[in-house]
This record gives sequence, structure tokens and C-alpha cells, in this order.
Amino acid sequence: MTNAIRPQPGILDIALYQGGQAQIAGMSNVVKLSSNENPFGPSERAREVFLRSVHQLHRYPSTDHAALRQAIADVHGLDAGRVICGAGSDEVITFLCQAYAGPGDEVIHTEHGFLMYRISALAAGATPVEVAERERTADVDAILAACGRKTKLVFIANPNNPTGTMIGAKDIARLAEGLPKQAILVLDGAYAEYVEGYDGGKALIEARENVVMTRTFSKVYGLGGLRIGWGFGPQAIIDVLNRIRGPFNLSTTQLDVAEAAMRDQDHVARCRAENTRMRAWLAESLAEMGVPSDTSTANFVLARFADAAEAASCDAYLKTQELIVRQVGSYKLPHCLRITVGDESSCRRVAHAVAQFKGQR
Repeated sequence: MTNAIRPQPGILDIALYQGGQAQIAGMSNVVKLSSNENPFGPSERAREVFLRSVHQLHRYPSTDHAALRQAIADVHGLDAGRVICGAGSDEVITFLCQAYAGPGDEVIHTEHGFLMYRISALAAGATPVEVAERERTADVDAILAACGRKTKLVFIANPNNPTGTMIGAKDIARLAEGLPKQAILVLDGAYAEYVEGYDGGKALIEARENVVMTRTFSKVYGLGGLRIGWGFGPQAIIDVLNRIRGPFNLSTTQLDVAEAAMRDQDHVARCRAENTRMRAWLAESLAEMGVPSDTSTANFVLARFADAAEAASCDAYLKTQELIVRQVGSYKLPHCLRITVGDESSCRRVAHAVAQFKGQR
């Protein structure tokens, strides 16, 4: 490569994203609790549709995603015309940055927010602006103070990853109301289904012109391996995003399986109930060992240790017990480990291993 061949500004400032570790050398029966995956996987209805999809692999998929958008609209009480589908909610986030932010613009995210906000902003040539949180929770006043004439997008994950915390509807509404007129508030609801009765921001979006939500099939629906997400927002914004969306960005398999998963809300309810039960048990068990965590509203617990060294040592010990959790130093939380809420057996195993680790110190 010569000096004349250079990527767009911002690209070389992006650190490669590191997903949750999935393997440990020399071990074949590891329990993976590093990527916030649903331990029960997709519903039986979704599995059946996936198996049947092999017969359509030679066909191009739908370009309008009409059946999936209608399923989403039916379940959530939305206007299907204001729904957009993507390859995971990550792609919808990318669309928003590509369409609304560029050189000279600013994209706001919180201190411990999802790493893709910064990555997508830099990829679009925009400047990411990090805002401090208050006790690992989004601070509306700090976000509003950081906004200015260059602000184009404000990303809030609610519930947040990796902290598990969330802010209430009144704070979200106050944030939307206080934004500069040219800015869009993006509510990332990847974990929204784990909060009973939470609409992910639907009511606010329907009342305003500057709020968008993103959602995913990767978490409670158990379809992380298929990469399917969606967004909902004002018609004008969704129309813009569809202009840059690739016509075949989702395969027939993705579309059909996601539709089946969306229409099986009984599976969602069962997974949410079991997650709620084991999340409370795991958090309480860790707290009794002197490992606190904030009240989580997602499908993981952010375990806090005395310092970064203790967190790293515990992570290393867990690996010897064939347990993989997530170090979150890249989220500026080096003294923490994010532990996915697995099935009951996995939760008990990780709690027992942490107890053994603490007992050895």
C-alpha cells in the first residue's frame, strides 16, 4: 500500500471489535457465558422453519421484508410501514450513522455504552462524544449538557450493555424533549424483552419526530447466529434508512425464521420468566460472596470486584473450571466481569466457581 491509498478519516481510529470468547484451548465442554445468548435457543416453531428453509436456498429473498415487518407490527402494535429490518440491530445503527452523521458532526454515547456506537460513528466520519455516566447509569443532564449544534445522534441502550442498568420513561422523554432540533435520539432496545411491560420507547416514538428504536432477535429470541434486527421510527427517518439499505440484506431463511420467532410469544414469556428467576438468584449468590452488582434488567449480571487484578484473576480461575465470562475492560470497567444468565445448571456452576475462587484468596 502506498501513502496515496488511504481509508476515509476515522476508519483507522476504530479498534477491531472483540466478541465474547467461545473456546478455551484444550477444553471441549466449556460453558459459554460471555455473549448474553439465550441458553434455551430459539423456539421450536423457529427451528422447524429453519429446517424447511433449505428448500429455498436458490431463491432470492424478498426485498421489502413485508411479512416480517407485519409480524413485528402485529405483536408490538406498530405501523408496519415504519419498521425497517437489518442484519442485526448493528446494521440499523450503521444505517443511522451513515444517513445522519458525517465529517464535522458529533454522535453522543455514554461512558459504558455499546461499543458499536463509537465504531459506527467513526466509520461514517463523524466524531464520537463520550458522556460520563452516574454510577454506571445514563445521566440525562450530562447528555443534554454535551449536546450542541454539531450533535446529530444520541445513542442510549436501555437496558444498557454491559451494565444492565436502565433509565425510566420520564427521563427518556426529558432527554428527547431537550435535544437540539437537528438531533435524533436512538433507543437501543436489544434487551427490552427482558423487562416485563416495557415497550422499548414505542409511545415516545409515536408522539415525536426525533426518536428511533432498534431491536434484535439475537437475545431473547435465541437467533444470534442468524443476525436479524429491526428498527422503528418516524416515517421520514425510516424512508431515508431504506434508501441506503441493501435490497437483499436479509436472506429468506433469516426473514422466515424471524417471523416464526416473533409470532411465538409464549417462548419469549418462558425465557423472560426463567431469566428473571435465575438472574435474581445469581446476583444474590454473588453478593453474599462479596461480589456486588447493580440491579440488572437484562440477561446478564455485571459482577464488580475489588480491582482489575482480582477481576482478571477470577476470570482466569473460571477458565480452569471450563467457564467463560466476559472481561469488560474495553468498556472502561476493568474491575468487572459480565456474566450471562444461563440455565440453572450454568448459573449454579459459575456461582460455585466464584465462591471457590474467593475462598482461595
